[in-house]
Amino acid sequence: MGVMKRISGTTPSPRRGSFLQVEWFFDGQRVLDAVDRATRRVLSRFGAFVRRTARQSIRRPRRKRISELTLFEARRAAETGRRPFASSDPGKPPRNQTGKLKGSIFFSYDPNEQSVVIAPAVFSGRRGGQLRDAPAVLEFGGTAVVQRGRRINVKPRPFMGPALEKELPKLDNMWRNSVRVA
Repeated sequence: MGVMKRISGTTPSPRRGSFLQVEWFFDGQRVLDAVDRATRRVLSRFGAFVRRTARQSIRRPRRKRISELTLFEARRAAETGRRPFASSDPGKPPRNQTGKLKGSIFFSYDPNEQSVVIAPAVFSGRRGGQLRDAPAVLEFGGTAVVQRGRRINVKPRPFMGPALEKELPKLDNMWRNSVRVA
């Protein structure tokens, strides 16, 4: 174990009686190694739970109702036979229209910092913030550049923050009895 006791003694003698000497020592490296293993295990599990919750909050898209269509969208829907997807309400998690956002959420344990990073990966593609900043714009809101350089203002649709808040109370129980020295 990490904390050990060494017991030594002498043989009992009728004149002196017997004595028992107990010496405690602390095997610091074994305890530190056990704490490092427990930290990696607990934070990795926590990262997986937050990632799962964030992915589950991003739901399937729905088609716009006829009453929600603009005149242009109604004409296009009549030509193609398909209505466009509806955006999620501001303040609620975004809808999964392409699958890229939901599939880009990862977590990674950093042993140097003893921390876990849970976030969507940066999108590759267009430069100038058109596509690369999409997860941040959805989470916090802001200006996004869409087709043909047109700028739109996006209200926040958080998905990572609420997932973290939902899973944070479970972290205490994950730490309970997690340090075990082999």
